[in-house]
Amino acid sequence: MALVRRTREVSSSADSHLMTYLRATVWGPAEFVGLPPWWLVVEGALAGVLTASAVVGTTLYGAWTGRPSLADGEGSLVCAAALALYLVFVGAGRALVGIVVLLGICLALHTPQAAAGMVLTERGRVQSVTVTSVEDGWAQDGGRGRYLCAIRDADGVPLKVRIWRGCGGTTRPGDAIALVYDPEGRVPPRGVEAGSGGLEPLRGLAPWASALVVGSLIAVVRSYRLSRPADAKL
Repeated sequence: MALVRRTREVSSSADSHLMTYLRATVWGPAEFVGLPPWWLVVEGALAGVLTASAVVGTTLYGAWTGRPSLADGEGSLVCAAALALYLVFVGAGRALVGIVVLLGICLALHTPQAAAGMVLTERGRVQSVTVTSVEDGWAQDGGRGRYLCAIRDADGVPLKVRIWRGCGGTTRPGDAIALVYDPEGRVPPRGVEAGSGGLEPLRGLAPWASALVVGSLIAVVRSYRLSRPADAKL
């Protein structure tokens, strides 16, 4: 009986150690009691803020200077990957690293349109164009959604782009609508929307950037160990 009880105790201890190891690997060890160290909070927030700034700044720089590899978000994905490597280096939980990577990718994918909008806001010029046709882009949804307008310029030359900003259900062929374009031709033109000045194009990125900062903060905070695995073996 004693041998059986001893075997059960050893098995229970092994299971407990295994669950602790798996929990630390997936979500991070978080070996602190009470509030986390303040410097750890600062480190996690700073890593997130720097990455979010790099993601947005890199794409905005690419759109402004006409560098497609940066304007399309490829450079932003590199910034997100760099944050992931940093989190792995500090020992963050694998699940949290995955969440932060996903948030970084989402931010990087949303940034190109916002960056193009900022370029048009800062140096775009407005001209009047004529609608040649109107198409319901989401006809399968019962006529709800964005309408797409084919347009021609003042000289009667059809433009290759179709716009949805400023194009609605009441728009008809022959109507004149406003189009904003980049005189340097580095970003595609788009229709003019009311209230789209200032930093409005970047406002849609705020939720993704905030989520990335919070995710980075949690991942770094939960990576805290009282001792490294190498120290525990000594």
